[in-house]
Amino acid sequence: MRVKTEAGPIVVVPHTHWDREWYLPFQRFRLRLVSLLDGVVERMAADPRWRFTLDGQMAAVDDYLEIRPERREEIVALVREGRLAVGPWQILHDEFLCSGETIVRNLELGLRRAEELGAAMMVGYLPDQFGHCAQTPQILRLAGLEHACVWRGVPSRVQEHAFAWEAPDGTVIRTQYLPEGGYGNAASMFEDGAPEGRAAAFAEAMSRWHPRGGPLLAMYGADHTAPAADLADRIAAAGDGMRLDTLTGYMAAVGPSVEGLTRVRGELRSHARANILPGVISARVRLKQLMGRGERLVERYAEPLAALWYAGDARRFLDLAWRRLVEVSCHDSVTGCGADETAEQVAARAAEAGQLGRAVRDLALERWAAGVPLGGHLVFNPSPRARRGVVVVEVPSAGGDGLVTGEGRPVPVQVLETAPTVLDDAVHPASDLPVLLERIYGRVLYGREIRDWSVSPADRTLTFHVTARADTRFDIGDVREALRGADGDWRLRVLADPRRTVAALVPAPALGLTAVAPASVPAPAEVDGPVVADASTLDNGLLRAEVREDGTLRLRTPAGQVVEGAGRIVDGGDLGDTYNHAPPARDRLVETPLTVRVEPVRPGPLVAALDIVRTYRWPASGDAASDARSEDGEDITVAMRAELRAGEPFLRLRVAFDNRCDDHRVRLHLPLPRRAESSFAEGQFAVVERGTAAEGGFGERPVPTYPASAFVAAGGLAVLLEHVTEYEITGGGGELALTLLRSVGYLSRDRNAYRDQPAGPQLPTPRAQCRGGRTVGLALMPHDGDRPGPRVLDAAEEYRHDLAATAGYGPVGAPVPASREGLTLTGRGVALTSLRPRDGGWIEARMVAQTPEPATAVLRGPFTEAARADARGRPGEPLEAAGGALTLALRPWEIATVRLRTVQAGL
Repeated sequence: MRVKTEAGPIVVVPHTHWDREWYLPFQRFRLRLVSLLDGVVERMAADPRWRFTLDGQMAAVDDYLEIRPERREEIVALVREGRLAVGPWQILHDEFLCSGETIVRNLELGLRRAEELGAAMMVGYLPDQFGHCAQTPQILRLAGLEHACVWRGVPSRVQEHAFAWEAPDGTVIRTQYLPEGGYGNAASMFEDGAPEGRAAAFAEAMSRWHPRGGPLLAMYGADHTAPAADLADRIAAAGDGMRLDTLTGYMAAVGPSVEGLTRVRGELRSHARANILPGVISARVRLKQLMGRGERLVERYAEPLAALWYAGDARRFLDLAWRRLVEVSCHDSVTGCGADETAEQVAARAAEAGQLGRAVRDLALERWAAGVPLGGHLVFNPSPRARRGVVVVEVPSAGGDGLVTGEGRPVPVQVLETAPTVLDDAVHPASDLPVLLERIYGRVLYGREIRDWSVSPADRTLTFHVTARADTRFDIGDVREALRGADGDWRLRVLADPRRTVAALVPAPALGLTAVAPASVPAPAEVDGPVVADASTLDNGLLRAEVREDGTLRLRTPAGQVVEGAGRIVDGGDLGDTYNHAPPARDRLVETPLTVRVEPVRPGPLVAALDIVRTYRWPASGDAASDARSEDGEDITVAMRAELRAGEPFLRLRVAFDNRCDDHRVRLHLPLPRRAESSFAEGQFAVVERGTAAEGGFGERPVPTYPASAFVAAGGLAVLLEHVTEYEITGGGGELALTLLRSVGYLSRDRNAYRDQPAGPQLPTPRAQCRGGRTVGLALMPHDGDRPGPRVLDAAEEYRHDLAATAGYGPVGAPVPASREGLTLTGRGVALTSLRPRDGGWIEARMVAQTPEPATAVLRGPFTEAARADARGRPGEPLEAAGGALTLALRPWEIATVRLRTVQAGL
């Protein structure tokens, strides 16, 4: 076979695209991976002409070496020779369903692991992600990469094989586009029969994308496939018109210049050239919830506490948590577009990441809680600025419900619940007493600790007094001895110290610790801006919420902003799959409730809440044969709790229902104060503006449903979010719809009304119907202007990151410790995204200017030195840090990482 082209040589890059888990669970796919790589490594060892690119993700290498550890040195030799390209990512993630920090850690971990094996492929290879987030060019450049390589999401105005991709901050990176089939554009080039013709056809097709000439990139590989065994011989037979190389080699030949290339700014979510499969945003919503919770626990609680308030070393636990989060971020994992078995494993890993984050958080707070007297509580503020927030704690109520800080400042409280004091009072035969005493575990009885006990033989009564935590001696042997010889009937009483659950409005310093404890003589604590409630209204002076007859809400601010009819529940059919929503041709929307009732829950003054309970008759399932919804239905109760807190300019909502239906989509509709021509969604270090329509052109309906992470805002209304949520501007720009649930029964349908091609195998996924209890939390906040400003950013910070409280266990009556400040970060629109411990007494802080204007960030804290760092944590230029203060001028949307040498860990 002799190949000659006009445009330039064909550079064949043999590779495999490896889905770590997808329509099969991880271990079943790994079995295939080991077999494939055994063959590749053996051929490369036997023939020095061989080159191979291992899909840009180190996970495939790690998974292989865990089974074949004896091949590590062979892998290292191939990597060092430049014949095997590995990294730079740890895993090929979904860029919209994880945080920006997870993307950075993914890249950091992948680069480190690749360099341990010899060298990393310095190409931001992103071959199969379902679109690309706006800040990817900046993230790559901050890690030292000069190239990206993408397929999906590229807009139609890109007419060449490369373009200049610009991040919101202005960072530009040369980006290789993979037209004519994506990462498998040359997958069939070396099939048996007429390879010269296929090579010539490939060259002709690709030449259209190379108007200025240059080498043609032939990505020879596909999902889970191995290259032809005689590939090197076939390439040699092709002559000068074809050569074998890695993706690294190809990029080195073309160089990083972006001169003359079409410039594309921001995210890549166009349907013009390839499917971007937007339905994955809302498939298996629980995975998104677990991911969001795990990320927040690790990023904003565990790591900052470990950096500022823990003298030990918890980095191994944190590394393990990050490894789990990165694994979950895979583009066939958190997306929910895998088999049911896969989704179960993903959920377990995501939950484990959250458990690790919680464990480190508790470990760091434990030492400080020992200095808080019994009955008091230690409170941590995860935000880099001082704030007040509500914490819910149990307090002794014998001396009243008042709390004070270590500075003697009264803390406002609201009683939520009074615990029973009589936990048990019954008469038993004396012969049963030994068995009843087995209820005591150590000193714990009914979940509380035994403070004291007594035996009264005269009236045959055994009494235990229990409390939250006791500091007195207890020995069960003493009780048994006191009961020796008992006969007749005995009365057993278990009495608890009086306790109440209260909401407390606690002031807390930036990233700092404060303590509250019961006051011996409680002073009155006035509530600034109390919440008042009646049978259908909540009002805290910043926001008023009124329940209407249909169960929707009317919101009004003192400035006159009004939202009418917020919270309408709309149920519609979905005969699509985990990749694409597809309503039936004869859809039936259900939005009018059969019944509505409002139940008061909390009266204020710190927390006021109402439950809005609506019942609906939803169709039981879809009817694919008639392209409609079933006639039979289920009565579904949807409970929406509306909660308003003192000092908060937003209304918290929690929507809960038992899903007993299939093949449908449930959305929360929010009419906007004014019509919106665009939306603003936070996510991955940016706030992205999007129009109300999506660009189409390929085989997929360009539906304008989009992801948002911390919030989405449009038309003067911001919705604060706990996890990545799918939204759409509907009604001609007059309404915002958020997906609460999408219930489907197939991984991919061969026939999907909104997508021409299958996205995977037509595999039943009954658990993707998401039956059972479903709960989604969010908050509504009217705001001024179109673009959300710092006020919305601050509100999202507070909503997503509650103050964390843990019970004190110091001596009763000990003084309440004073508050201790950690680290402050100020700057209009500047957000903290990471704070973690580093080697040598350093901590690392990452921040981003989430604003279209330049910003000035000011860090203050117990540090003596400072230096810039890149996205991998490598130190750069020193910075002036006089007096524990650091000032940074930031470009709009700039991501900045700094290293700070602290005075002492765990101050």
